[in-house]
Amino acid sequence: MKTVLYPGSFDPFTNGHLDLVERAGLLFDRVIVAVAVNAAKSPIFTMQERCELIRRSCMKLDHVEVVSIDGLLVDSLEYYGADAILRGLRAFSDFEYELQMALLNRNLKRQCETIFMMPTLKNSFVSSSLVKEVAKLGGNFEEYVPPPVAQALREKLGVVK
Repeated sequence: MKTVLYPGSFDPFTNGHLDLVERAGLLFDRVIVAVAVNAAKSPIFTMQERCELIRRSCMKLDHVEVVSIDGLLVDSLEYYGADAILRGLRAFSDFEYELQMALLNRNLKRQCETIFMMPTLKNSFVSSSLVKEVAKLGGNFEEYVPPPVAQALREKLGVVK
């Protein structure tokens, strides 16, 4: 069984993330969405809330498992028996950072492979940061996130539909 680990802070989980999870299921038997702590970010949702929102967003996808992780990504890769790390690339600006991370992970664990996937065109500009900003400013953010996430964002931010 081929397994890929898809790490991220996922605050919030977007349709771009969901698109990659769905498409990764065409290449891998199992996709583990690994919700991680990013010390450089101040999340809106707790780790537990993010995991639950992803589970609800992916509940029709049998190939998906959602876990929380901390520590080195390569250790999680080994712990979950994953064959590769999945990362999304929206723009060239993402590539430089992601390449550095992939090379570091490979240096830490020689057999660590990173798979890069491009988003679909309609999700190519969507990021969690932009979704949060639009939501906080009262804009229409719902087309960029799965319905469970949209509802949770409305509740968390006190946004009236």
